[in-house]
Amino acid sequence: MGFIIWLIVGGVVGWLASLVMRTDGQQGIILNIVVGIVGAVIAGLILGGGNINNSDPLDLTNMLYSLLGAIILLAVVNLVRRGSVR
Repeated sequence: MGFIIWLIVGGVVGWLASLVMRTDGQQGIILNIVVGIVGAVIAGLILGGGNINNSDPLDLTNMLYSLLGAIILLAVVNLVRRGSVR
């Protein structure tokens, strides 16, 4: 059950990050989930988001760290693809 919750939270976080970065029209649901999960990993490793990778995915602090990590991921991808963060 925890894996399904991680996928749902990853999808929501990835979707919110794509709305913030205005890349929602270019991504599907699968890429939103991937961006959200990779954003959580980035937040856990780089930003030091506490125990973000080992704790409750429904915690608001973890979701905010994951959103920040997903936005950073999308900014880096946009920078590499287009030459601008957008």
